[in-house]
Amino acid sequence: MFALLVVIGLAMAFTFTNGFHDSANAIATSVSTRALTLRTALAMAAIGNLVGSFFGAKVASTVGSGIIELEVSADALTLVGAALVGAIGWNLLTWWYGLPSSSSHALIGGMVGAALAGGMTVLWDGVLHKVVLPMVLSPFAGFLLGAVAMLTIMWAFRRSSPAATGRRFRRAQTLSAAMMAFGHGMQDAAKTMGIVVLALVLAGYQDGYSIPIWCFLLTAIVLAAGTATGGMRIMRTLGRKIIELDPPQGFAAESTAAAVLYVASAGMGAPISTTHVISSAIMGAGSTKRTSAVRWGVARSMVTAWITTFPAAAALAAGTYLAVDMFV
Repeated sequence: MFALLVVIGLAMAFTFTNGFHDSANAIATSVSTRALTLRTALAMAAIGNLVGSFFGAKVASTVGSGIIELEVSADALTLVGAALVGAIGWNLLTWWYGLPSSSSHALIGGMVGAALAGGMTVLWDGVLHKVVLPMVLSPFAGFLLGAVAMLTIMWAFRRSSPAATGRRFRRAQTLSAAMMAFGHGMQDAAKTMGIVVLALVLAGYQDGYSIPIWCFLLTAIVLAAGTATGGMRIMRTLGRKIIELDPPQGFAAESTAAAVLYVASAGMGAPISTTHVISSAIMGAGSTKRTSAVRWGVARSMVTAWITTFPAAAALAAGTYLAVDMFV
């Protein structure tokens, strides 16, 4: 029981860091375009995450049973705990440097790294088709759809004055930010719920991978609390350092990113990165004005963080598992 409680505690700690690390995903564009005040945007993001978490069962199933194969044992719980430590460590490191990396891929990387260190089975087919391919394709989808949405807006409002168009889309961003927050809850709360259910199965407290109602509520509340604390370091990167957004660009980026999250969550059950999708959508929407408007140097730093997230979190988790196995 003690080991299970430690793993659940680590899962909630990861969820909290996920909240303040990824809150920028939902609100950075709305805050940077002054569509919403920071306090209003944070409250909206927290509520959206809370509600969206109840619609992510498919993603939770993928994380809980489609990445690694474990047998019921205390050692298996140690492995899950090590995976969470690796993910938390990478979240905190990238948050400190203001890099929008993926909490999702940090978690899955941690699971794979700990499993390899512990000699457990990694379901590589599931990792490839449910994680790696969506991880690669979703940023391209975000960039392309963001650009298409922005070009459509530019054509549809070509005869409107820029000031009037800005006012309309500043109001519309309230909706697109709420959509983005809901999609974030569908994705990121679900991943933690999958880990908690996996821990319950490994500890022998349940047989199947259904999610208990208390797990829904606890995860959603902790994610919302983490989101409400903000995440200004990463928010500055997404909202200002990549490109100076205007309200139509912000709306195009948020709405298309939310659409990608919905398809991946409800349609495919694929644990994709909200960070990758919204960042790419911002670049796509911004590049329609002129390619030089996007600060590609900052974008390259972000892509580097994206690429290194999976192996870095895996290494941290593997090291944690080996250290625990050696001294405990």
